[in-house]
Order: sequence, then structure tokens, then C-alpha cells
Amino acid sequence: MRRPIYLDYNATTPVDPRVLERMLPYFTERFGNPASKGHTYGLEAEAAVEVAREQVAALLGTSPERLIFTSGATEALNLAIKGVAEASQHRGRHIVTVQTEHAAVLEACRALARRGWDVTYLPVDAQGRLDPDALEEALTPRTVLVAVMWANNETGVLHPIAEIARRTQARDIPLLVDATQAVGKIPVTVEGIDLLACSAHKFYGPKGIGVLYMRQRPSLRLVPLLDGGGHEQGLRSGTLNVPAIVGMGLAAELAAQTLEEESHRLQCLRDRLERALQEALPDLRINGAQAPRLPQTSSVTIPGVRADRLLATVRTLALSAGSACGSGRGRPSHVLRAMGLSEADARCTIRISLGRFTTETDIDYALDQLTTAIRQLRQSLAVPSST
Repeated sequence: MRRPIYLDYNATTPVDPRVLERMLPYFTERFGNPASKGHTYGLEAEAAVEVAREQVAALLGTSPERLIFTSGATEALNLAIKGVAEASQHRGRHIVTVQTEHAAVLEACRALARRGWDVTYLPVDAQGRLDPDALEEALTPRTVLVAVMWANNETGVLHPIAEIARRTQARDIPLLVDATQAVGKIPVTVEGIDLLACSAHKFYGPKGIGVLYMRQRPSLRLVPLLDGGGHEQGLRSGTLNVPAIVGMGLAAELAAQTLEEESHRLQCLRDRLERALQEALPDLRINGAQAPRLPQTSSVTIPGVRADRLLATVRTLALSAGSACGSGRGRPSHVLRAMGLSEADARCTIRISLGRFTTETDIDYALDQLTTAIRQLRQSLAVPSST
């Protein structure tokens, strides 16, 4: 039986075979604990971790000692948000973020709000973009953190991070950037950013490993979430996941090698897909199409065709109705609603995200399957029941 064509790379990516090959020895003969510095096994593991730290740092344009390994972006974001809040509450208890952030940011902020912190959730325009002026107006002397994602996981829309960083720097307020969807797909730099989170499984590394970048400056402190042996500069206790860290390192190196070429290839495929869909279905809409976007992401609204019905019909394609973390909740996308879409249109929206192993043949097949299914569903809805 033929497996579905995978078009959900924003949810997760397959581990690159080269990455898996590099990881395997660290499950078996090189199984040492990097904290065991008294023998070869531990020293070998420690050296592998530091090589990986250098590889990830190179992709982000920073120095290795600024990176803290975590179990993924969710933990990194929680460490940043809650860690800054706890360390800075003597200066203020106000956080600024955006309505279209990932659940990891929104839920961490809501957890703090339940404990008395004041959180401002900024709106976006119809293209999903944040206005830097609105952000600046929201800042107060009590603001201790601003949290803004680099690229939206549902629409691919990019926020103007450089301009946002300029505004937060001028007010000496730490800026946290969730770069989970951006790293490995577009150039990402930590310039002007105080904290940045990403996860390996979004760029062909393993699940269960991510990093938090933390800028070195006296006024920026974090209170750890975990108490234990003081690993990772005392900020993330727990035995390091050496195989996953090794995999993340090579995945970062491979992404850096092909970033520009792969970005161009995927954008060409995405644009071809979008043009063909709109030619076949003129009322179809691409969300965020007028804004800068990730090269491989399409958020497509098909009026009158619910996403859940379409996904149930097109079993030959692996697609999603939005964020993997929001799947199954039964609620319309908070991202699309913040952009002004009606609840009905939000429920008629699918996300198509391409990746390293997507081919032109896959795009042609997806076009045929989608257009056929959409026309069939519309026809079935338009024809009255005979009963």
C-alpha cells in the first residue's frame, strides 16, 4: 500500500539518514555520560556534545557557550518566559506577546497570568503581521519581557524581528524569539535578540532536543525550571541526551550548507502549487500572501469546504488543518481568527508545508488530488439529498 505524500513538514520532519547514522554509535559503544569526566567514555561523550554545540551555534551566528540544550522548543520557551519572570519580578510583572504565538508561549504566559503577572497580547493585521509601533506603545516601565515568534507555524508569515529588536533594545527590555519554524529554513541570526528557542525536529534532526540561546548581559537572568545536578550552566539540570544532541548538531550543519539553495527550490514549488490551485479554484485564498513568508508554507482557505472533511477525503496526502499542537482540540485556529477570518473560514483552512524530500512529482500529484476532492465535496454539498 502506497504511503501518503508527506506535506506536513511544519509539524515535524523525518530524521535525515546522515543524521541518524551519526547518532547511532552514541546509543551503543559511545554511550558515556558527558558529566563523567574521569574516564574515556564520559570524555568522548562530552566532546561530542561540544562539537554539536559548535555546529548549532554556527547556524545561529553565535558562540557555543551561549547555548543551553533542552528537550525541545517548548521547554526552552518555558525556561525563558518563566525564568525571566521569576528573576525579574522585583522590576515588574508585565510581559508583552502576540495573539498568534505558538501554544508553548501563550500557555506559559497564561500560567504566569494566573499567578498575578500582567500579559499584553498584541493583535496582528489581516496578513498576520505585528506592527512594531503597537508593540512599542505596549511597553511600560514594568515590562520585563517581550516574546515574538520569527515565523508563524500555521501561515509561515514572518514578523519584522530586526525592527522589533531595535525597539526593545532602545528600552532595555529582553526580547525572546521563538525561531522554531525559521531555523534551517531561512537565515536566522541572534543579533539584537536576548533569548531564542528552536527545536531539532523541525530541520531533520531528532525529536526531543532543542536549544535556548541566551545573550550574555548582566541584567539578563533566568531562574531554572528544574533543580538537580546543575547541568548546562546551572540552567537545565538533567543528564544530557547525547545521541539527540549529536543529531541536532549535524542537522544544523547540513541545513547551513544548503540553506539558500533549498529555500529557493521550496519557494518555487510552493508558488507553483499556489498558482495552480488558484487557477483551478478562483475563490481559494492564500492567507498571509501579501506578507513575507517562509518559503515552503501555504495556509489555504477553501470557502465552503471544511478542512476536516477534506483531510478525511484526501487520504493520499498527509496534510494538516493547522498547528500539530492544536490538532484535535475542535476549535478554529487562533492564528486565523486573529487575522480576521471568520470561524467558518478558519474551519475551511488547510496548511501545506513542503520540505527536503518534496519533489515536483509530489506537487503535481497533490494538485490533482486536492482539486478533485474539493470539486467532489462541493458538488456533494450542492446536490440535495434524495431521501
